[in-house]
Amino acid sequence: MSALAALALAMSIPAVAAGGNKAFVPKTTIVWRGDIVSARGFTNDLVAVYRKEQQGQLTVQAFSTISGIDAVIEGKADIAGSARAMNEARESEQQLIFQPVALDAIVAVTHPRNPVSNITLAQLRQIYLGRVKNWQELGGADAPINLYSIAAPLDGVEFSFRRLLYKRGEQRVAAPRLYLNTSKLEEAIAIDPNGLGLTSLSSAYANKGMKMLSVEGSTATTQSIADGSYPLFITLYVVQRADAPNRTEVDDFVRFLGSSSASQVMRRHQLVPFSEAGDVYSRDGERLARIDSAIVEVTPADVAAMPRERELQPVAAPRATLQERIATAPGAESTQRARENLARAEQAKADAEAAKASGRKPY
Repeated sequence: MSALAALALAMSIPAVAAGGNKAFVPKTTIVWRGDIVSARGFTNDLVAVYRKEQQGQLTVQAFSTISGIDAVIEGKADIAGSARAMNEARESEQQLIFQPVALDAIVAVTHPRNPVSNITLAQLRQIYLGRVKNWQELGGADAPINLYSIAAPLDGVEFSFRRLLYKRGEQRVAAPRLYLNTSKLEEAIAIDPNGLGLTSLSSAYANKGMKMLSVEGSTATTQSIADGSYPLFITLYVVQRADAPNRTEVDDFVRFLGSSSASQVMRRHQLVPFSEAGDVYSRDGERLARIDSAIVEVTPADVAAMPRERELQPVAAPRATLQERIATAPGAESTQRARENLARAEQAKADAEAAKASGRKPY
């Protein structure tokens, strides 16, 4: 049984009251699907408290923001956990309700042994455009910056990051190391002294395998998020359909997210409950102006400086890479290379399994 199936089963079994008396009869089980950092970071804890206090049942399916949003659109999930706001360019998302839940922060992470501790917005922008490629340019060692990213171009943390720095959540970036979700990206960073990637504060704060970089001299904390001094804070949302079959149960859970119990869970995971965010968004124009003053908008020269398709050779996650290339450039030469890379990887895996089954050592 898979871990996901085990979790779903465990959360669906009625609990028996203390002393073996009256059994707990759950309400309709609703399905939450969304970004894995939210699920691992705080959603599982929220669900446990909700079940205990409200006797409500949720099945958590953690994967990615875009998978959750699409599952709600298709009626395969009742709620999506999203690390980004609505993408107005997608007509299918315009039928959805995006309810703000908490404030989190986008954090740039690297290996703990990397001597670099701070990064500027301008440097981040240049790195993701492929114009800064060596840690030495950031005051670190003379070593390449191994840039990691998420394959799905509409996923939460990176979509929000690109919208802040480039005014376009779909902005193409020069990151050949592509992963299916942020959890896999974090695993890669933890074993690569030259790695760099993006995740969230709620996911990174307790992960000793990564080091969070300050941005423009400001460290991501609940205080710097709440007062707006950390520039890359974001809103986390729960997403639902207005015509959801389980709308009553979904609304019950959304109301619970504004409770004191839910707020305590969020604060434990370094989030700022939206009800406590105060006037931070009334000052958002000031924050965006600070970001704009630190960088300049993408220019034709930036686009010309981007690596060409044939230069962006994927080096990780061959299936994720192929999916991303099919979605964004199905006829490109790089898409065919990604398809060939996946075929080679699958053949190598098959050869290794055959060798193991026959008792031979794989070549």
